[in-house]
Amino acid sequence: MGQTLLDALNVRVVGTGGSYMMLAHGFGTDQSAWNRILPYFLSQYKVILYDLVCAGSVNPDYFDFGRYTSLDAYADDLLNILDTLGVECCAYVGHSVSAMIGILASVRRPELFSKLILIGASPRFLNDTDYHGGFEECEIEKLFMAMKSNYESWICGFAPLAVGADVPVAVREFSRTLFNMRPDISLFVSRIVFNSDLRAVLGLVKTPCWIIQTAKDVSVPMSVATYLKDSLGGQNTVMMLNVEGHLPHLSAPVLLAHHINIALSR
Repeated sequence: MGQTLLDALNVRVVGTGGSYMMLAHGFGTDQSAWNRILPYFLSQYKVILYDLVCAGSVNPDYFDFGRYTSLDAYADDLLNILDTLGVECCAYVGHSVSAMIGILASVRRPELFSKLILIGASPRFLNDTDYHGGFEECEIEKLFMAMKSNYESWICGFAPLAVGADVPVAVREFSRTLFNMRPDISLFVSRIVFNSDLRAVLGLVKTPCWIIQTAKDVSVPMSVATYLKDSLGGQNTVMMLNVEGHLPHLSAPVLLAHHINIALSR
């Protein structure tokens, strides 16, 4: 499975540094989301990039609807990539759903991760008793209905909301990668992500975590960053970015790279 997986998920290792760093993108994007971040780390690290199996840049034939019914299958892919590459330890940077995929992988194989840098992470998007995830179930169902009835129209409304900041180039880039996803795969993965609840796993994480949260994120309220800091089992730090939106690597890459660098150096 090893080399086939590397080929299928477009795995790349770039950079000349002495240690490994992995950049893992979130839902609706692919590894190109890191293009403006990447140059800041190529001299210090060997940077591993890959595409989630649901990304539009991956042949949709590789997407197994029977297998990818939870985020655990994505954690399997992540661990298989690191094992195939022979990586013994890396710093992991995960955006949104990939932040949670990294958390799952680190619980299973803590020795593989020196630290987790979690951007726009959420263990549960739905509100619950004494927990504010940001969404009511009826809101999520409306989102699914909009995706199902007219995917292109949904993207045109969703992309600007998600980017948040008034950065047209970021909205165009996020729209492009959303359009690249096959609509049925996009809807299926959205259901998995929005209905997942990983709160019970957080206490098992012993890897140091850096939680990067923007000041205003339509998908992840500020309270979730605080919840993560208090619930994750290791040493945890919250870093606030004074920008809007769920995709700071697209809308504010210089600022985000600076904060990632701080987290890596501590």
